[in-house]
Amino acid sequence: MNNIALPPRQPLPDAQAWQGVMSDVGLDWVGMEGIALPLELAGKPLMARVNAGINLRASSQGARGIHMSRLYLALDELTQGELTPQRIAESLRAFLASQPENSDRASLNIGGELLLSRPALLSPHRGWKAYPLKVEASWTTELTLSLTVGVPYSSTCPSSAALSRQLAQQQFQFDFEQAADKVDQQQVIDWLGEQGMPATPHSQRSWAWVTVTLNERATALPVVNLIDRIEHALGTPLQTLVKRRDEQAFALANGQNLMFCEDAARRLYRMLRSQCSYRAFSLRVEHQESLHAHNAVAELSWRGKADAA
Repeated sequence: MNNIALPPRQPLPDAQAWQGVMSDVGLDWVGMEGIALPLELAGKPLMARVNAGINLRASSQGARGIHMSRLYLALDELTQGELTPQRIAESLRAFLASQPENSDRASLNIGGELLLSRPALLSPHRGWKAYPLKVEASWTTELTLSLTVGVPYSSTCPSSAALSRQLAQQQFQFDFEQAADKVDQQQVIDWLGEQGMPATPHSQRSWAWVTVTLNERATALPVVNLIDRIEHALGTPLQTLVKRRDEQAFALANGQNLMFCEDAARRLYRMLRSQCSYRAFSLRVEHQESLHAHNAVAELSWRGKADAA
């Protein structure tokens, strides 16, 4: 390799700090997207993708751009243990402290999938399930923090179940019409076991997307608690490893929790309103239809009076 003669060491040029041609035009947000970070959440590793940025204030003598490397360095605080509101707030304050002459608003978006071990319904087995999540945080004079989780579940259509039951009634009446006064219990049991389901109701994989805005006193991100409560409220969470008795128990759970998307949304609304730790929430349920080529969707939101616009 040829040696290169370098000039005496001098300060490196800082092009971002130079006055911009249009620096009197401010930017609402400027930063980086898709930063890979190894985080810890609920005691589990989370391979996250992070968007980090600040605003750039307008000034006739202002800087051309921000120093993005300073934001990147401030993100290291998030990797130093469990992801908490305090760590997030410290990173956001560090964003602003790194270039106070340019900005007064900072934000962070953290996305990933949390893997949780979930038990089977009856058999002594467990399996892993991935739950997509997103954390959105911003800082001006205080921290605003929201958590979004996605929870998959099964939904069986009440209308389809009613139509299927009617067909079973009609088939039973047809099969025993000539001997209606001579039917004994064993005949009914045999009929149910052999052909008691001439039609089956349709069900589908569905998703609940819930976003909660945490209050200012929150010391942790309640991701596992929120997922558990969503699954309990709906009653039919998707399973991982199943044996036959687990599958039968799952079929029973679906039969006892018939729901339209409207029903699912109202169940989640009641569950979330019973909590005292959220400033606001919004929810979206998607029943990814097996009958139709389109989805059935319902949305609902609530905001506490103290946070009303």
